[in-house]
Amino acid sequence: MPIKQNFPITPMGSYPPEDVTFLLKDLSGVIEERGTEEREEAIQSGVHYSEMLPIEYKPTSEYMEVYQKALGEYAEKLAVAIGVVAEEILAKKGRNLILVSLARAGTPIGILIKRYLSFAYNLDAPHYSVSIIRGKGIDERAICYIKENHPDSQIQFIDGWTGKGAISRELTQACQNINDKFGYHLDDGLAVLADPGYCSEIYGTREDFLIPSACLNSTVSGLVSRTVHNKAYISDQDFHGAKYYRHLEEEDVSNEFIATIVKEFPRAGRDIQTQLDKIRSEHTTPNWSGAACVKKIQVDFLIDDINHVKPGVGETTRVLLRRVPWKILVKDRHDERLKHIILLAKDRGVPIEEYKDMSYTCCGLIKSLRKEL
Repeated sequence: MPIKQNFPITPMGSYPPEDVTFLLKDLSGVIEERGTEEREEAIQSGVHYSEMLPIEYKPTSEYMEVYQKALGEYAEKLAVAIGVVAEEILAKKGRNLILVSLARAGTPIGILIKRYLSFAYNLDAPHYSVSIIRGKGIDERAICYIKENHPDSQIQFIDGWTGKGAISRELTQACQNINDKFGYHLDDGLAVLADPGYCSEIYGTREDFLIPSACLNSTVSGLVSRTVHNKAYISDQDFHGAKYYRHLEEEDVSNEFIATIVKEFPRAGRDIQTQLDKIRSEHTTPNWSGAACVKKIQVDFLIDDINHVKPGVGETTRVLLRRVPWKILVKDRHDERLKHIILLAKDRGVPIEEYKDMSYTCCGLIKSLRKEL
């Protein structure tokens, strides 16, 4: 039988409550963050990444400039991609749907899809944001809560983009486990804004371009941390956890990001239909070509752990923001889409290497610290 959920939901994040409900335990003031080097060493020594949080600093003026430029440059493109994804979801699931974004990269995308459905169809689809963790699966308690409160609705899982497909695979396994355990019929299909890894059936584009929200961490994701699953803080009765970064409230651009994209919806209609027609006529099922590309990079650069290969603009940006990079591979050093990658790499003293033989625009390689211990 499904787990009964009788406890109240704790409001969390800087988004209006009508935009999203975070099904997360608030760990603010409970869990301490670790520095990047310390955290990387712990991960590479066997501590699961979900058991600790990185320190999140105030974004530098350079990072904010990169973000603002990317937002100005790609706002219209993002609005079109959001419209395409939303239309595809509606066509597949109908109006009786529940949007379930994967915190936290999926959270702003889920909000934008919800806003588009309201704008275009006057449809108020409930939107929850839940935790999924590589190697641990999705938060079962959160899914049971949603199913208990919306037993007859269709769940659509949402994320920002695909890399090598690790989260897509994690979601498939998690849905299978939950369906077997509770008798649900969850659809493991993941809707994403960008699918350069060719891992998803529902996507706005397969182009590997910068989604501006990847430039920043919590300050564009409702001031919510990465999700945590550590038994020191999370009991069997709890949702997975996260922290609210109150000290970054002055730097928060989460709602500004949403408003900027939503403002583009009224003039994006024709382009949305054009892109939708193009995708429907040229659509190919996921072939996981991104995963094959990652495997080749792993072999070419003698990398022990495939999780140290982070393909695509979004993942490479994250490597530069919160991991310890070894080097950055770029397909074309002069590609305009890589301006922020070049800037961040120079800022952190990370070497850039041109590598033509990949399907992605760029790829981040994480430094192996264990060899140095």
